[in-house]
Amino acid sequence: MEALIAVGILGLALTALLSAVSTGSMAVSRTEERVTAENLARSQLEYTKSQPYQPLPASYATVTPSPDVYAVAVTADVAPGGDSSIEKIVVTVTRNGKELLVAEDYKVDR
Repeated sequence: MEALIAVGILGLALTALLSAVSTGSMAVSRTEERVTAENLARSQLEYTKSQPYQPLPASYATVTPSPDVYAVAVTADVAPGGDSSIEKIVVTVTRNGKELLVAEDYKVDR
């Protein structure tokens, strides 16, 4: 009888441990996905700002994401206030079609 109770306690402890490991693994995966999306968005914004200014409707080249399950899209629009020498740049990062991050910045014609 004592052995049966000990096995039951060990089973509960192992179940709790495996649950904690699984939860931690999912959190690490989500964090890794978010960090990758932020790095891609930051790279795209800097790359876009380094390219020559193009009057609207502008079409700027995109960085090539790695790994290839990610996609980066960039759009340019008139900045609030209507000044045509300032563009609002919007970068969208997706993974397998799911939107992960949208980042915005401004590009100025200098």
